[in-house]
Amino acid sequence: MSSSPSSSTAPNSTSKNKDDDSKPSSSRADEIQFTNAFNNQRGALAAFATCSNEEELHIVRDGFLLGLACDLCPVESDAVKMAIVMDNKVAESTGTTRGFETMVKSARTSLGWSAMTEAVKGKAKKVNSDLDDIWMTLEKGRLEWLGACTGAHNLKVTLKEALEKDTNATDGDISDAKMVWIYALCISIPSLQSVAQTWQNVVQMKDKTQPLLDYNATLWDCRQAEWKPLDLGAQAAAERGGSTLNEAWDA
Repeated sequence: MSSSPSSSTAPNSTSKNKDDDSKPSSSRADEIQFTNAFNNQRGALAAFATCSNEEELHIVRDGFLLGLACDLCPVESDAVKMAIVMDNKVAESTGTTRGFETMVKSARTSLGWSAMTEAVKGKAKKVNSDLDDIWMTLEKGRLEWLGACTGAHNLKVTLKEALEKDTNATDGDISDAKMVWIYALCISIPSLQSVAQTWQNVVQMKDKTQPLLDYNATLWDCRQAEWKPLDLGAQAAAERGGSTLNEAWDA
């Protein structure tokens, strides 16, 4: 897994500020309990970076909520865990690649699921943490990145095949190919479409979807100021999606 959710997604109850002394001890205890529980589930939450579609993302999300509930809402989570234990499908899938998914799906269908998730989100709300907002930031970032990679995939294949056929290909040739691919990623990312259009003008591109048409290597110069926003923007999009440009290029 290439990245994990930032530490900013959990309340920073371990840092002191001038307001701490004025907080009731119960409030501070709630913050500490929630932060510890959240940190215990970072590994589960970071699995968003391995997902390839929305359904898989929602399995990770609900597994994360179940893990939080075990620490924060033992009464509500016990009811769900009992249903999981009684589910033959879960027992049959134990130790298989679909074990986690089967467990989460079983939990969702249990009578106690709604009460458990409401209880977890209530605990989060008490410490000013919005679990839905935290999750949607990850989900939107991952889906946006997956969409960009899908949109640029055919071009990446074409570029890599050309490099493989060229026995004299240099590191510079590889960098040039990556540059074209990065541009292709950017045209699928809404926040980067304006800077992509600027680059289209710089390199005199006739069709924004065909960057190799009348490709002019002299114009495709990464030292030009107009290229930096695309490069940095693509890197940021990859990070939001739990990946890196190099990882995506090598995939």
